[in-house]
Amino acid sequence: MENSKLIATVASIWIQCTCGPSYAFGIYSAVLKSSQGYDQSTLDTVSVFKDIGTSVGILAGILYHSVADNKRSSRPSSSCFGLGLRVVYLAGAFQFFSGYFLMWLSVTGILEKPPVPLMCFFMFMAAHAQTFFDTANIVVTVQNFPGYSGTSVGIMKGFLGLSGAILIQFYHTFFDGNPSTFLLMLAVFPASLSLLLMSLVHVNPSNTTNDKNHLNGFSMVALVVAAYLMIAIIFENMLAFPSWAHILTTVGLLILVSSPLKIALTAQRNEQPPPSSTMDPLIVASEAHEVALVEMNALEAVSTINFWLLFVIMLFGVGSGLATINNISQIGQSLKYRTGEINAMVSLWSIWNFIGRFGGGFVSDLFLHKYGLGRPLFISLTQAGMVAGHLIIGLCGNLLIGSVIVSICHGSLWSLMPTITSEIFGVKHMGTIINTIGVANPIGSYILSVAVIGSIYDKEAEAGGGSCYGIHCFMISYFLFAGGCVLGILVSLVLFFRTKGFYALIFQRRLKELQV
Repeated sequence: MENSKLIATVASIWIQCTCGPSYAFGIYSAVLKSSQGYDQSTLDTVSVFKDIGTSVGILAGILYHSVADNKRSSRPSSSCFGLGLRVVYLAGAFQFFSGYFLMWLSVTGILEKPPVPLMCFFMFMAAHAQTFFDTANIVVTVQNFPGYSGTSVGIMKGFLGLSGAILIQFYHTFFDGNPSTFLLMLAVFPASLSLLLMSLVHVNPSNTTNDKNHLNGFSMVALVVAAYLMIAIIFENMLAFPSWAHILTTVGLLILVSSPLKIALTAQRNEQPPPSSTMDPLIVASEAHEVALVEMNALEAVSTINFWLLFVIMLFGVGSGLATINNISQIGQSLKYRTGEINAMVSLWSIWNFIGRFGGGFVSDLFLHKYGLGRPLFISLTQAGMVAGHLIIGLCGNLLIGSVIVSICHGSLWSLMPTITSEIFGVKHMGTIINTIGVANPIGSYILSVAVIGSIYDKEAEAGGGSCYGIHCFMISYFLFAGGCVLGILVSLVLFFRTKGFYALIFQRRLKELQV
């Protein structure tokens, strides 16, 4: 199978495993704060630009579309498109290296202490690079596996969610106690890996006989990696790991992360092309050209009700999730959790988030193919879960259970939104549209973190003489979060009923394909 899309998927998985250093901000935030003489408010300001950078990827979407559009008249797997796609990875690698390298120079004193706005720009640039890798990997995977877009997006988003834990494992093994050197590694390693692998990532939606089985294999690897990391994190927080134990743990992790290559190579040897190519009708209507059932550009999508329904869902759903993780340490201290318990919750957030990212795509695929249920229904269920999680934190003060529920539901939105976007607006401009909807994430995070949690906590702390302990510190905030997610349930149900006939058509065509 020349130009195997499975090899392309493996390359994308490996890039996703390293392109999420923004999730490891807690490792180097302390040295950034001390070396630059920041107070907590200034550090939070820098952190906000991290959230903005990872969420606002409109430029990544536009660049992807501009290079992808140049290949419309040629075969999807042509080398011409391969060269075009490399531009997206080059743009991401340049920002990755520049942002983290300039931060490293600043932290080590090689570069004179930059003004805060300039440091915010460094952080934004480093985080913004993630959107270029993520956009390219997701859109290519959706095009390569149009019949299982939910599962494929879940795999990509899942590994991105695990990347923070993977990079932190590297930190404990090679740079423990030296976060400034970790910043240098973040500048060099992810950018170098993407440059090394970018030529392998390409669009090749040729039909194969066992796409579902191959994706299930990648899914199993993702689940095993997540379980392995969870066990490692728990033991590292309970016990004092010697250096040899960290090295052994990392070697095992590398073996697991490398295993998708074996799946791809084995499939490549055994795969026999089917006698006739039957592509998913949502994406392709003929063998010669890609013709989507629905294809809208970003401006057309923005003018639809469905776009703004998704925007509101992400505003409250992802926004409240980001507000929770951004304030989890302060919430834990107010609820009198021990430092070790708080650190464990922070470390395990990425694992629970992965379960949501992967599960949201996989389960929605399963129910769409078997019962014809539209994916927006699963957004409603996800938002209902977030309501429960927020109330558990706000009413019961149980941050441990509440954060697990919120993290899983928060993660599922990250896989459901891109998949639904590709289905109701088309794949051609998918990169631009999902990143435009993503603007809701930092807006929601800022409003719910600063205007809600921050202001209410400050008032409670002022009344308490400068500090606040107990459920009342965050109770009102989480009632408001729950209310926002209730609105998200209603909005997602509207989207579900608006697209019900659309998904029924997909289901009917899927049944016809299976009969053929």
